[in-house]
Amino acid sequence: MAWKFAMAAAAVATIGAAPAPAPAPSARAPMAASTAQGYLGDAAPDTYKILPPAPVAGTTRYEADRTVYLETRSLKDTPRWALAQNDVNELGILKDLSCAVGVELNPANAPKTVALLARVGPDVSRATDRPKDIYKRLRPYLIDEGPICVAKTEALAMSPDYPSGHNTWGWTVGLIIAELAPDRATEILARARAFGESRLVCGVHNLSAVEAGRMNGSIVVAALHGQEAFRKDLESARKEVAAARKAGPAPDPTACATEAEIVAKSPY
Repeated sequence: MAWKFAMAAAAVATIGAAPAPAPAPSARAPMAASTAQGYLGDAAPDTYKILPPAPVAGTTRYEADRTVYLETRSLKDTPRWALAQNDVNELGILKDLSCAVGVELNPANAPKTVALLARVGPDVSRATDRPKDIYKRLRPYLIDEGPICVAKTEALAMSPDYPSGHNTWGWTVGLIIAELAPDRATEILARARAFGESRLVCGVHNLSAVEAGRMNGSIVVAALHGQEAFRKDLESARKEVAAARKAGPAPDPTACATEAEIVAKSPY
């Protein structure tokens, strides 16, 4: 599963494009080849030993996950469901944060920021893969019937639920971008939270997996700050983001207001 966020990070230059078909698990992104160790490498924390265990049948946490999954099926075909479908595309994370940041960051106006996130990708994969492979928890729609916002493919069913790699990635990016635009941290982190919770709305992750993904992203970012190379790249990206925000253009205010209202009204 390590290919997933290496691919997402390496292909971040396609931010805003329509979601591409998922590559085979053996696929490897060109950019990932040169930054296979990310920033952390073998110094990465063992997230399996830090995260709470995945819920097991017969426990309160397990039943709470089932309850939330079944209740949120009522969100199908609502504006929040549509936002969850939008958030399926991991490559779109910077575009999805554009209202919160005040500008869309992309390879043209923020190449150093994009490169930093590309290098973080393998660190996110590493933090996600080990606990997923150990717990092998089923996704919620495989336990209880209900619609999900994407196709029920064999590849999705074979990918374990806990922790959410999608949310690990989204929260990691959100925390980093919040540091680069601290005056917009509230808006950025609120949207990053919604990005992760879209997996819950979509029905492809349990609540516990989404929460664990958020913790997982926080673990990754905390560890990144211990690396001099990351801190140096972060400072370069900070100047770049400030310039991009000043240059604009600002995203469409009507679309941003609509998005904010959807997020504010949703229970998730």
